[in-house]
Amino acid sequence: MPKRNVLIGCTGSVATIKLPVLIEKLKEARSDLDIKVIVTEHALHFFKAEDILKEVQIYRDKDEWEEWQGRGDPVLHIELGKWADVMVLAPLDANSLAKIAQGLCDNLLLCTARAWDFGKPMLFCPAMNTRMWEHPITGPQIEVLKSWGMQEVPCIAKTLMCGDTGLGAMAEVSTIVERVVASLARLDDVRFSGK
Repeated sequence: MPKRNVLIGCTGSVATIKLPVLIEKLKEARSDLDIKVIVTEHALHFFKAEDILKEVQIYRDKDEWEEWQGRGDPVLHIELGKWADVMVLAPLDANSLAKIAQGLCDNLLLCTARAWDFGKPMLFCPAMNTRMWEHPITGPQIEVLKSWGMQEVPCIAKTLMCGDTGLGAMAEVSTIVERVVASLARLDDVRFSGK
Protein backbone atom coordinates (compact mmCIF):
# COMPACT_ATOMS: atom_id res chain seq x y z
CA MET A 1 0.00 0.00 0.00
CA PRO A 2 1.44 3.43 -0.90
CA LYS A 3 2.41 5.88 1.80
CA ARG A 4 -0.02 8.42 3.15
CA ASN A 5 0.94 12.09 3.28
CA VAL A 6 0.15 14.21 6.33
CA LEU A 7 0.65 17.97 6.32
CA ILE A 8 0.84 19.62 9.75
CA GLY A 9 0.34 23.37 10.04
CA CYS A 10 1.55 25.17 13.18
CA THR A 11 0.64 28.73 14.09
CA GLY A 12 1.91 31.11 16.76
CA SER A 13 0.55 29.35 19.83
CA VAL A 14 2.68 28.04 22.66
CA ALA A 15 1.06 24.65 21.95
CA THR A 16 3.49 24.40 19.02
CA ILE A 17 5.95 23.08 21.63
CA LYS A 18 4.12 19.77 21.17
CA LEU A 19 5.06 19.50 17.48
CA PRO A 20 7.97 17.05 17.96
CA VAL A 21 5.80 14.73 20.07
CA LEU A 22 2.89 14.98 17.61
CA ILE A 23 5.16 13.90 14.76
CA GLU A 24 6.65 11.02 16.77
CA LYS A 25 3.24 9.75 17.89
CA LEU A 26 1.83 9.92 14.35
CA LYS A 27 4.80 7.88 13.10
CA GLU A 28 4.26 5.36 15.90
CA ALA A 29 0.57 5.07 15.05
CA ARG A 30 1.22 4.55 11.32
CA SER A 31 4.68 3.77 10.03
CA ASP A 32 3.57 4.42 6.43
CA LEU A 33 3.27 8.19 6.92
CA ASP A 34 5.24 10.83 5.10
CA ILE A 35 4.94 14.03 7.15
CA LYS A 36 5.67 17.62 6.17
CA VAL A 37 5.20 20.71 8.33
CA ILE A 38 4.33 24.31 7.51
CA VAL A 39 5.04 26.85 10.24
CA THR A 40 4.19 30.50 10.54
CA GLU A 41 7.03 32.79 11.52
CA HIS A 42 5.63 33.10 15.05
CA ALA A 43 5.38 29.31 15.43
CA LEU A 44 9.15 29.09 14.98
CA HIS A 45 9.53 30.63 18.42
CA PHE A 46 8.19 27.50 20.14
CA PHE A 47 10.36 24.62 18.90
CA LYS A 48 13.87 23.79 17.75
CA ALA A 49 14.36 22.33 14.28
CA GLU A 50 16.81 19.77 15.71
CA ASP A 51 13.97 18.32 17.82
CA ILE A 52 12.08 17.32 14.66
CA LEU A 53 12.73 13.98 12.98
CA LYS A 54 15.30 14.45 10.21
CA GLU A 55 13.04 13.04 7.46
CA VAL A 56 10.32 15.62 8.17
CA GLN A 57 10.58 18.69 5.96
CA ILE A 58 9.67 22.02 7.52
CA TYR A 59 8.44 24.87 5.32
CA ARG A 60 8.48 28.58 6.16
CA ASP A 61 7.14 31.61 4.35
CA LYS A 62 10.48 32.27 2.67
CA ASP A 63 10.37 28.86 0.96
CA GLU A 64 7.39 29.95 -1.12
CA TRP A 65 9.35 32.84 -2.61
CA GLU A 66 12.68 31.05 -2.96
CA GLU A 67 11.18 28.17 -4.94
CA TRP A 68 9.22 30.31 -7.41
CA GLN A 69 11.34 32.18 -9.97
CA GLY A 70 8.97 32.61 -12.89
CA ARG A 71 6.02 31.44 -14.94
CA GLY A 72 5.71 27.68 -15.04
CA ASP A 73 7.52 27.09 -11.73
CA PRO A 74 5.62 25.14 -9.08
CA VAL A 75 3.73 27.24 -6.53
CA LEU A 76 4.54 25.79 -3.11
CA HIS A 77 1.19 26.35 -1.39
CA ILE A 78 -0.58 24.61 -4.29
CA GLU A 79 1.93 21.75 -4.48
CA LEU A 80 1.73 21.07 -0.73
CA GLY A 81 -2.07 20.92 -0.92
CA LYS A 82 -1.91 18.48 -3.82
CA TRP A 83 0.69 16.34 -2.03
CA ALA A 84 -1.20 15.98 1.25
CA ASP A 85 -3.88 13.38 1.92
CA VAL A 86 -4.78 15.06 5.21
CA MET A 87 -3.95 18.44 6.69
CA VAL A 88 -4.08 19.14 10.41
CA LEU A 89 -3.73 22.63 11.87
CA ALA A 90 -2.24 21.93 15.29
CA PRO A 91 -2.26 24.37 16.93
CA LEU A 92 -4.60 26.87 15.30
CA ASP A 93 -4.23 30.13 17.23
CA ALA A 94 -6.87 32.85 17.51
CA ASN A 95 -5.23 35.08 14.90
CA SER A 96 -4.99 32.39 12.22
CA LEU A 97 -8.50 31.13 13.05
CA ALA A 98 -9.83 34.64 12.41
CA LYS A 99 -7.89 34.96 9.16
CA ILE A 100 -9.03 31.60 7.79
CA ALA A 101 -12.66 32.36 8.70
CA GLN A 102 -12.40 35.60 6.71
CA GLY A 103 -10.59 34.05 3.76
CA LEU A 104 -7.31 35.87 4.41
CA CYS A 105 -4.12 34.19 3.29
CA ASP A 106 -1.02 36.27 4.00
CA ASN A 107 1.49 33.48 4.68
CA LEU A 108 2.39 30.05 3.32
CA LEU A 109 0.24 28.18 5.83
CA LEU A 110 -2.88 30.25 5.23
CA CYS A 111 -2.42 30.16 1.45
CA THR A 112 -2.22 26.36 1.63
CA ALA A 113 -5.39 26.27 3.74
CA ARG A 114 -7.15 28.66 1.37
CA ALA A 115 -6.30 26.46 -1.64
CA TRP A 116 -7.31 23.22 0.12
CA ASP A 117 -9.39 20.61 -1.71
CA PHE A 118 -12.24 19.94 0.70
CA GLY A 119 -12.70 16.51 -0.83
CA LYS A 120 -9.82 15.63 1.52
CA PRO A 121 -9.87 15.91 5.33
CA MET A 122 -8.64 19.04 7.07
CA LEU A 123 -8.62 18.99 10.85
CA PHE A 124 -8.06 21.98 13.11
CA CYS A 125 -7.06 22.09 16.76
CA PRO A 126 -7.82 25.47 18.35
CA ALA A 127 -5.41 26.72 21.02
CA MET A 128 -5.59 30.06 22.78
CA ASN A 129 -5.95 31.72 26.16
CA THR A 130 -9.29 31.18 27.88
CA ARG A 131 -10.16 34.87 27.58
CA MET A 132 -9.64 34.66 23.81
CA TRP A 133 -11.58 31.38 23.61
CA GLU A 134 -14.52 32.98 25.43
CA HIS A 135 -14.59 36.07 23.17
CA PRO A 136 -17.93 36.27 21.31
CA ILE A 137 -16.26 36.06 17.88
CA THR A 138 -14.51 32.72 18.50
CA GLY A 139 -17.60 30.48 18.38
CA PRO A 140 -18.90 31.90 15.09
CA GLN A 141 -15.44 31.61 13.51
CA ILE A 142 -15.22 27.94 14.56
CA GLU A 143 -18.66 27.34 13.04
CA VAL A 144 -17.59 28.93 9.74
CA LEU A 145 -14.70 26.48 9.43
CA LYS A 146 -16.94 23.55 10.30
CA SER A 147 -19.55 24.68 7.76
CA TRP A 148 -16.90 24.26 5.05
CA GLY A 149 -16.25 20.68 6.12
CA MET A 150 -13.22 21.26 8.32
CA GLN A 151 -13.17 18.96 11.34
CA GLU A 152 -12.65 20.47 14.78
CA VAL A 153 -10.56 18.65 17.36
CA PRO A 154 -11.96 20.59 20.33
CA CYS A 155 -9.77 22.37 22.82
CA ILE A 156 -9.67 21.25 26.45
CA ALA A 157 -9.72 22.90 29.86
CA LYS A 158 -6.53 22.95 31.91
CA THR A 159 -4.04 25.31 33.48
CA LEU A 160 -2.48 27.18 30.59
CA MET A 161 1.17 28.24 30.22
CA CYS A 162 0.28 31.72 31.43
CA GLY A 163 -1.17 30.27 34.65
CA ASP A 164 -4.84 30.84 33.80
CA THR A 165 -7.15 27.85 34.08
CA GLY A 166 -9.99 27.15 31.67
CA LEU A 167 -10.87 26.15 28.12
CA GLY A 168 -8.50 26.98 25.31
CA ALA A 169 -5.68 24.45 25.54
CA MET A 170 -5.01 22.41 22.42
CA ALA A 171 -6.40 18.87 22.51
CA GLU A 172 -4.07 16.19 23.84
CA VAL A 173 -1.61 14.85 21.28
CA SER A 174 -3.13 11.37 21.66
CA THR A 175 -6.54 12.74 20.68
CA ILE A 176 -5.15 14.53 17.64
CA VAL A 177 -3.31 11.39 16.54
CA GLU A 178 -6.50 9.32 16.90
CA ARG A 179 -8.44 11.77 14.75
CA VAL A 180 -5.77 11.93 12.03
CA VAL A 181 -5.43 8.13 11.96
CA ALA A 182 -9.23 7.77 11.74
CA SER A 183 -9.33 10.20 8.80
CA LEU A 184 -6.61 8.23 7.05
CA ALA A 185 -8.44 4.96 7.71
CA ARG A 186 -11.54 6.36 5.99
CA LEU A 187 -9.40 7.32 3.00
CA ASP A 188 -7.89 3.82 2.96
CA ASP A 189 -11.40 2.30 3.02
CA VAL A 190 -12.38 4.38 -0.02
CA ARG A 191 -9.16 3.45 -1.83
CA PHE A 192 -9.61 -0.24 -1.00
CA SER A 193 -13.26 -0.31 -2.05
CA GLY A 194 -12.44 1.53 -5.27
CA LYS A 195 -15.11 4.19 -4.68
